[in-house]
Amino acid sequence: MLKPDNVPIAGLIFLVYFFTWLSMSQAYRNDELVEAGKPVDEQYDAPNDKVLVWPDLVYVELISIILLSAFMLVWSIGLPAPLEEPANPSESPNPAKAPWYFLGLQEMLVYFDPWMAGVVLPSLIIVGLMAIPYLDNNPGGSGYYSFKNRKLSISIFMFGWLVLWDLLIVIGTVLRGPNWNFFGPFEYWDSHKVEALTNVNLSEFIYVKWMSTGLPGNILFREIWGIILVLGYFLILPPLLAKTKLKDIFERLGTARYSLFIVLILAALTLPIKMYLRWMFNLKYIISIPEYFFNF
Repeated sequence: MLKPDNVPIAGLIFLVYFFTWLSMSQAYRNDELVEAGKPVDEQYDAPNDKVLVWPDLVYVELISIILLSAFMLVWSIGLPAPLEEPANPSESPNPAKAPWYFLGLQEMLVYFDPWMAGVVLPSLIIVGLMAIPYLDNNPGGSGYYSFKNRKLSISIFMFGWLVLWDLLIVIGTVLRGPNWNFFGPFEYWDSHKVEALTNVNLSEFIYVKWMSTGLPGNILFREIWGIILVLGYFLILPPLLAKTKLKDIFERLGTARYSLFIVLILAALTLPIKMYLRWMFNLKYIISIPEYFFNF
């Protein structure tokens, strides 16, 4: 973790969780102030609280630039750049890791096909974060930190940013060693460690393990169980949740916004679900149609 090329990740972990804690503590404080009938800390009283761009803001920005430049200079002098010898196409490093900011994508590739891990899921994360203001347009809590009025937005952000992105970067950096095997936080990265890859698809679970028969030759018949499972997940679960657990959210958002919300949430949840199924049951794909390059 303290290697020069891991310092940004250590800084990311510290800064993300520090500012998350700072903003949440301020949100809880503001909620208490509002309940007590007192003004929040961020309340703007015009024109008494007016701040000029020049010189107030420019001075702060100038000082920040100087301090950050000094910090980067000390960093560049104190830590050796993690430069290696020229790339040799006949000798790949083990493990071959992407830049730290792409390690989340590389970790997703363990559980999904490249089209899903590299295109669909990252796009959904970005679209989901962009859609937060349209999904949760509650005017309460605007202009100041508040958890009570922004539970939905904050929950989506926490899940999309902290769990689906930062956590994957940490896993890919700290816990993935040679041959992309799992290693404990203080475990020696033995490049000779061999783990049996016994991952199987859902169709193989059903036909081979449970029914003790061979896989059907017809693709549709072979993958029908996975298709039913996925269709049920995306088509039956949303209205079921709207009638039960998410009834309040459905009534508040309406049909259109609830549909967008629940599709994004369910799509995002496929990642931790697939991770759990892979780790616990060695399940590779729920739907596996390699004949048409479609695996889910």
